[in-house]
Amino acid sequence: MSLKTPLCDLLGCRYPIIQTAMGWVAGPELVAASGDAGGFGFLAGATISEDEIEADILKIKSLTDANFGVNFHMYQPNAQQIVDLVIKHKVKAVSYSRSPGADMISSLKDNGVVCMPTIGLPKHAIKAIELGADAVTVQGGEGGGHTGSVPTSLLIPQVVDAVDGRVPVAAAGGFSDGRGLVAALAWGASGIAMGTRFFMSKESSPPDVTKQQYVDCMNPSEIIVSKALDGLPQRMINNGTLNELERAGTVKKLMLAFSNAMKYRRFTGASMSSLIKSGWAMSRSSDITLAQAMMSANAPMIIQKSMIDGQPDQGVLPSGQVAGVLDSLLSCEEIMLNIMQEASERMDVLAQLQTAGDRS
Repeated sequence: MSLKTPLCDLLGCRYPIIQTAMGWVAGPELVAASGDAGGFGFLAGATISEDEIEADILKIKSLTDANFGVNFHMYQPNAQQIVDLVIKHKVKAVSYSRSPGADMISSLKDNGVVCMPTIGLPKHAIKAIELGADAVTVQGGEGGGHTGSVPTSLLIPQVVDAVDGRVPVAAAGGFSDGRGLVAALAWGASGIAMGTRFFMSKESSPPDVTKQQYVDCMNPSEIIVSKALDGLPQRMINNGTLNELERAGTVKKLMLAFSNAMKYRRFTGASMSSLIKSGWAMSRSSDITLAQAMMSANAPMIIQKSMIDGQPDQGVLPSGQVAGVLDSLLSCEEIMLNIMQEASERMDVLAQLQTAGDRS
């Protein structure tokens, strides 16, 4: 099926399907495979050092000729170094959240890099465009990891109306098949972005024992939203570690945050002073408290136990609700072909309904 939208034109991909950047999950193999299959992949750059990011960028380029992007948080201590690497290696796009200002975005845009932030409300989309966003990914409440409370089916049309055609919109949160792609296009989006569906692929980085936890989750209601990890609403598969965090008091959580900040510092190569500055800047420039900013180190390090160490019972399992209806691990090529074939079939059915209406 040939399906070209403004998002395809902007990113230079065959299909309007984005593989989102999941920390510890979206490595070079997944990014290259999703690009080769016709989509557009983002490398996760928020949980590793700039040296590792550069090595991963070069590895992706050795694996594929497809365009790809890099994801990071503009408040992380090595954000400027990542921007420099993206420009140096002519990476097609970046995705990010919690933008602190226009300087980095201007630098990226001046060098031809597509800027595509993830947002959760219409007002955030408007602000992102004012700061220079070329497109926005909009995640509804069904999405995994940090998420909002508005369902995708309500949020996407709201944002499409607010954007009013100024930039393409990618819909995220609950997508895994061709029916979802057609629905997103009907709402006015220019494509879909998927995390959990690509997490549950053969090319994603986590060990099989962790992926099996997602395959075994057969009920979307088991994938809940909790603030226990870092003080912000985050959707995860319910397990023992999450239950322990739910019961922990504020002091214990802050002590855990300090310990995890030290581990995070070693992973990213950041100094403790730079982490403190980043947390302070995050709390001053966005709608989160200083305590929530301090707790932000909890998420990557506790997730790391599941995604790298292969100890899903000792870590947490960020997930979109869609994991509750997926029961297999497919290759990126299989995922993409299945989506496009089903989308084609559904669009044919809609066209037949229109034709029948014209005859009547």
